[in-house]
Amino acid sequence: MALNFDPFRELDRMTDTLLGARQGPRVMPMDLYREGDHYVLAADLPGIDPGSVDIDVDGQLLTIRAERTLGAAEGAKWIARERQAGSFLRQLNLGQGIDVEKIAANYTNGVLSVTIPVSERAKPRKIEVASGNEQESLTVKEGQKSVDA
Repeated sequence: MALNFDPFRELDRMTDTLLGARQGPRVMPMDLYREGDHYVLAADLPGIDPGSVDIDVDGQLLTIRAERTLGAAEGAKWIARERQAGSFLRQLNLGQGIDVEKIAANYTNGVLSVTIPVSERAKPRKIEVASGNEQESLTVKEGQKSVDA
């Protein structure tokens, strides 16, 4: 079996070996876009057991955690080992205007999709523009006569 040699990947592997494996959670790649009245977050989590995915919202902070374990046959000799095992973490500040009560998530084919709805308050709306004459008539108090110029 032939494998392509990548000197940079080999250098990363040697650095990890010499300095100790990377400690702490890894960052998961993600896309975030707005679609109508909600945002969609899509995070790549291939090989993750859906039961290990934990999503929580604390105030305006959305936190996604996941765990990947890699099993190996007893006594296996590794030829290449590039897949990362361990914990993955992503945190996002949602800001104002998000309906945190209606956030929903789905995990399909290694992709975690999180739907983040925009609150009614933050949705775009039309504001009617009054003309100059209409504005003056609105400021006249009841019982007073308006003076036309």
